[in-house]
Amino acid sequence: MHLTDKKIGFIGTGKMGESLIRGILGAHSDISIYASDVYEPALEKLNNELGISVSTDNSHTIANSDIVVLAIKPQILKDILARIKDDITSDKLVISIAAGVPLAAIEDELNSDTRVIRVMPNIAATVAEAASAICTGSNATKEDAEVALEIFRSLGSAIEVPEKLMDAVTGLSGSGPAYIFPVIEAMADGAVYEGLDRASAITLAAQTVLGAAKMVLETGMHPGELKDMVTSPAGTTIRGIHTLEESGIRAAFMNAVIESSTRSKELGK
Repeated sequence: MHLTDKKIGFIGTGKMGESLIRGILGAHSDISIYASDVYEPALEKLNNELGISVSTDNSHTIANSDIVVLAIKPQILKDILARIKDDITSDKLVISIAAGVPLAAIEDELNSDTRVIRVMPNIAATVAEAASAICTGSNATKEDAEVALEIFRSLGSAIEVPEKLMDAVTGLSGSGPAYIFPVIEAMADGAVYEGLDRASAITLAAQTVLGAAKMVLETGMHPGELKDMVTSPAGTTIRGIHTLEESGIRAAFMNAVIESSTRSKELGK
């Protein structure tokens, strides 16, 4: 089944919801998207810039959609689910991107036959380079999973994992872009300190991160092997790596992922 055969509705048009909408339309310009939110200026912006159908009425969005994406904050999800329960019929697929909220908590608030898929994307959906993971609810079919993967693979990379690993995904790729932005800024700061202008420094730093990531994905080599390729004896790179190791870079990033994953677990309780 092709994604273009489906109509997608978004409940919530915040930063992530808008990013997903823009990413999907960038990959599938002919797809029908509906969106609802309480914040009318956000809806007007999307309508003016993208031409999608918008409403402040969630029921209207759901009625016009085959797939309903819940792009709302975990803290208000339960309240929203209670309001839309009767609108979600068995022919609709529900996709939740609410961080930390388990499938059971969503299914418990909806009708017993509702097909639910939980997804953790990230903000890079805006530029079609998201890293996403999905897991399926008790009523979701293999076809539902394939549809969800098609949606999120049009925005970057997407994999299917058991739900017990979704908190780890949240800590790694869900929150991950926010770990890398300060890295890019700090690398650029170092170059500015050495005399490079700010714009050039940011361009080179960002492209360096992008290129390194692409090498990992496309070569299939271990990051350590790739590091060794760049690190010549008594050279400039090993001096920089030594400094990073002295500063505890590995533990810092590991701890960031672990703490974010822990918070995701707390949100799901």
